[in-house]
Amino acid sequence: MGSGPGAGLGAGLGLALLATVVWSGSFVTSRALADSVPPVQHAFWRWIIAIAAVAPFAARETWRRRALLRRHLPYLLGASLLGVTVYNTLVNQAGVTTTAGNMGMIMAASPVLMAVYERLGGTRLGARRATGMAVAVAGVLLLVGEGSFALDFAAGDLWIIGGAVAFGSYSALLRRRPPEIGGLPFLFATFVLGALMLLPAYAASLALQGGFGPTPGTVAPLLYVGVVSSAVAFFAWNKAIALIGAARAGAVYHLQPVCVALLSFALLGEGTGWLQAACMGLILGGVVLGSAAGRR
Repeated sequence: MGSGPGAGLGAGLGLALLATVVWSGSFVTSRALADSVPPVQHAFWRWIIAIAAVAPFAARETWRRRALLRRHLPYLLGASLLGVTVYNTLVNQAGVTTTAGNMGMIMAASPVLMAVYERLGGTRLGARRATGMAVAVAGVLLLVGEGSFALDFAAGDLWIIGGAVAFGSYSALLRRRPPEIGGLPFLFATFVLGALMLLPAYAASLALQGGFGPTPGTVAPLLYVGVVSSAVAFFAWNKAIALIGAARAGAVYHLQPVCVALLSFALLGEGTGWLQAACMGLILGGVVLGSAAGRR
């Protein structure tokens, strides 16, 4: 009972949804901390906290598999660079000059890149999933273009486009993860390597911008992104991709602009009008189509 392809699909979709909802909150924190914590320092402390959160569960097993991890070091460095060092740093930089809503909307396009990678790898997406993705992306483009497909990106929008490319590439790379590494050692190793690669930029930020004060307004959001949005959400996302693939998990990821819009309205006061509501309807409809189980 509860086993088989259907159970795996349900679990995978549920984990992808969990990660998507949790990550939506991190866009809001990026926007909220933009004036008090420099973007690179935000990213660095996020990963230090994530390492501390995962270490009790993963450090011993990671150490036991150190020879295996060393053998796959080029792969781990690539995944760490894309998913840890680059992706969240660009998201934080985007939060300085664009809204949380725009960040969520543009990031929702990253599953298109995931699907392209899967198609290049020989995976057949199917007409229903491809149509669902097209509908969801149309909703995203209309949101960014304020009712038209003539897009006018701000500087922050360009930063988040870079983040979307990094995240889409990271998610596609997860499909090539050597299964013998294991989920927790992989997570812990990428967190540590990603934080180490971020260290020179962190040192430069301290020298040029100075540090920030540890207050409840800075520490609480950093704990959220470090523990919940990093340790919990990345584990859920990686597991979801292992179960259902990057393209189908990416279809669920299209829900992110809806979640971000609701959170940014509730926490930051960013408004949502009829156009946003209509486009979110397109995104939701695309998700329903895109995440449906296909037939061979």
